[in-house]
Order: sequence, then C-alpha cells, then structure tokens
Amino acid sequence: MSTPDRPVAFRIDRPAPDRAEAAARREAAVARIRAETGIDEDMIDALVEGFYAKVREDDFIGPIFDARIDDWGPHLEQMKLFWSSVALSTGVYQGRPMPKHLPLPIDARHFDHWLSLFEATARDLCPPVAAEHFIVRARRIAESLELGVANANGVMVGLGERYRRPETPWAPEN
Repeated sequence: MSTPDRPVAFRIDRPAPDRAEAAARREAAVARIRAETGIDEDMIDALVEGFYAKVREDDFIGPIFDARIDDWGPHLEQMKLFWSSVALSTGVYQGRPMPKHLPLPIDARHFDHWLSLFEATARDLCPPVAAEHFIVRARRIAESLELGVANANGVMVGLGERYRRPETPWAPEN
C-alpha cells in the first residue's frame, strides 16, 4: 500500500528519457567531471599502466594476478575502460568485476595492499584533485569487493568488521 506523500525513486507518470537525452546528460556529466578533476583518457592510461606495473612486481598480490593473467594487454585495456566508467561516468565498461573476484584467495589484507599501491600510484601520477577522485572510488570498490568475497565464502561481515580468510594452522610434518 503506498501513500501519495511518500517519496518515490521514480515517477511513472513521466515518460522515460529517450536515448538522445540520456546520451546528452551523460556527455554533460563526463564534461563536468573532466573540468573539475582534469581526468582524461591519457591520465587513466598512465594510472592503469603505472599501477599494474607495480602489481606485477609486488610479492604479495602479484602472484594472484600472475596465476590468472597470461596476456596483460587485454586486461589493461579492460581496466582502462573500467576506470573511464568509474572515474568519468563514461559507461564504456560493460563487464562484471564481482564474479571475477569471488573465487580469488583474497581478503582484507589483499584489498588493503591493493589500495596502498593504487593510492601511491595515483598520488605519484595525478594532480591532487584527480588523485583524490580516483582514490575515493577505489576505496568504495575495494570495500564492495571485500564484502562480496566475504559473502561468497559464507561470512557475513558486520559494520566496521573486515573479512579475513581462515588461516591453516601450522602443524609439524609426520
């Protein structure tokens, strides 16, 4: 039962915007973000290339990527589309990152390390406003993926809690 004075998420008495109107609104949003942050495809390219160069050299998260990525070219291209969509709202990325992360042997420690590398790269390669724009979004992404991974492993993470994979206790060999 609904009440007339209750706010609604959408109005059904107004026609949906047509594709041209939606495209124009997206274009205006992208232009506004570019103007406010200075982010463009060249900056995204440099950030993605720089970040994943660090990842490939990293002893902690590098092996997780190495075990799954044989050809870095297509992965980097997808990540550039992803960050264009995330940072500029371009909508050019059409993938689904959550299912790709669910089976990985990762937990809060991996997400924290990923964020540390990402934040350092963003601060090294981007002007402060752009770096902060990327970092805020990266933190949200990490939190969302961590919650998804926890849930996929049968763990309900409470407010303020982090997901840690169970560690196999050390036992002497017989």
